[in-house]
Amino acid sequence: MLKKRLFLFLPILVALQIAPSEACTNFLITRGATKDGSTMITYAADSHVLYGELYFWPAANYPEGAMLDVYEWDTGKFMGKIPQVKHTYQVIGNMNENQVSIGETTYTGRKELGSQKDAIVDYGSLIYIALQRSKSAHEAITIMTDLVKNYGYASTGESFSVADANEAWIFFLFCKGEGQKGAIWVAMRIPDGYISGHANQARITRFPLNDPKNCLYSPDVISFAREKGWFEGKNNDFSFSDTYAPVTFSSARFCEARIWSGFNKVNKQMKQYESYAMGKVTYDENKYASNRMPLWIKPDSLLSVKDVINLMRDHYEGTELDMTKDLGAGPFGSPYRWRPMEWKVDSVSYVHERAVSTQQTGFSFVAQSRPNLPNPIGGIFWFGVDDTYLTCYMPIYCGIKQVPNSLKVGDGDMLTWSDNSAFWVFNQVSNFCYSRYSDMIVDLQKVQSQLENKFFSLTPVVDQAALTLWNNGEKELACQFLTEYSVNQVESSVKRWRDLGHYLLIKYKDGNVMIEKNGQFERNESGKIPVSPLHPAYPDWWYRKIIENNKDHFKAVE
Repeated sequence: MLKKRLFLFLPILVALQIAPSEACTNFLITRGATKDGSTMITYAADSHVLYGELYFWPAANYPEGAMLDVYEWDTGKFMGKIPQVKHTYQVIGNMNENQVSIGETTYTGRKELGSQKDAIVDYGSLIYIALQRSKSAHEAITIMTDLVKNYGYASTGESFSVADANEAWIFFLFCKGEGQKGAIWVAMRIPDGYISGHANQARITRFPLNDPKNCLYSPDVISFAREKGWFEGKNNDFSFSDTYAPVTFSSARFCEARIWSGFNKVNKQMKQYESYAMGKVTYDENKYASNRMPLWIKPDSLLSVKDVINLMRDHYEGTELDMTKDLGAGPFGSPYRWRPMEWKVDSVSYVHERAVSTQQTGFSFVAQSRPNLPNPIGGIFWFGVDDTYLTCYMPIYCGIKQVPNSLKVGDGDMLTWSDNSAFWVFNQVSNFCYSRYSDMIVDLQKVQSQLENKFFSLTPVVDQAALTLWNNGEKELACQFLTEYSVNQVESSVKRWRDLGHYLLIKYKDGNVMIEKNGQFERNESGKIPVSPLHPAYPDWWYRKIIENNKDHFKAVE
């Protein structure tokens, strides 16, 4: 996942600040699985030190012989130079002007393959270089794999979602380690009508060896494993994940469980894999995990953008892993657990859950690519900062020419407050909500729904207005219109969220709950003083827990 801050410079300096990877979540949605025939991928960029910003590269032309400086995302260390291409495409966030989008999660895998001396390109560079150079998902994968082949791969195991307006690919790549340049990899096209996902665990197992339309892989993906002594069977029996990144209790419980929970929301047959999601992995005679869930599933009904956003809002509600039900949720049903996730009591190890929605998200998105519209209009980058459950996804068309001020790179950072920064505005609200979650989430979701439902209803109108301009030959004006719309929606949403924070502070200050009437806080007859606030009691079960081990200490004396 995203790691420490650095700036990736193209011949003209272009800055990207990224933080250490601890966990991310991606879902991939094919055209045939959506209500409007669009392709979508999702991504939550999770890290305790990642500052949420919206990255932007304008399209550019370069002279013959120009070189690109590559910097490692983890450290900002200069890695080396590679040849620049003559023309690069515009990139907004993780989507380019051709509606190509890329997300990622890190799975690490075999420690023996964790480094490669003199390698130039790390996984972060792969994403943004590929976005600047590709017209399709297939081409993006080719560019990424050629880069690591030619210049070495400077990261550990990485999984990618790569999509365009017509198809979505799930792609796993692994460093070869010391002594050999490049990487081993496999990529599979998600069948139309299906959805897939990945979250810090390699998921491709066996794959077709003679189906280049739907499966691509490095020529030595199997022979490399044989050379290392990790595989001895027939080629058709080879499993990428079980060889290079076997499933363990931790990877099933902390990683695969997130994908299972998303699948479970849209397919009634997923209950059978709940045990696997809880970390109860079984193995066959080859020591391959034998009860893992499918790489992709067919949703019971077609999905809307709202449904896909809902995949990114999850704390295992309604399942055996529901984070609102155990004692750790506290009296206000909080589905959040502060780190570490693994802990011990009396030398016995225990775990907290790791959900899709988590407090340490820097930014997240749903990248929507639509084949029935010109690229600048067809691509919508639904973007949010901070916790996926508590954020608002704002529409940013891929053809815009200006980044909203509140999302610009460089306005504040993880240790520098900015009143203008969307990241800090949303974080301030989220962190207050954590203190009285069950009450505040109701107020937050009212505003969240109002904003997002407005965006969903406006999208067809905005599309048509931009398309009319486009078809009339006013292409630049169409992009300017989309720019103004996107910027205005972001800035008005940030303002509304700032107002929400003020409202929540007034309503819930000091453990009180101020009384409201007709949408206003109620005052006494003079109009100068609030009516006496409510003082809601803790739940009865919480009081019982308080006195459980020391009843006499709390008992009132008659």
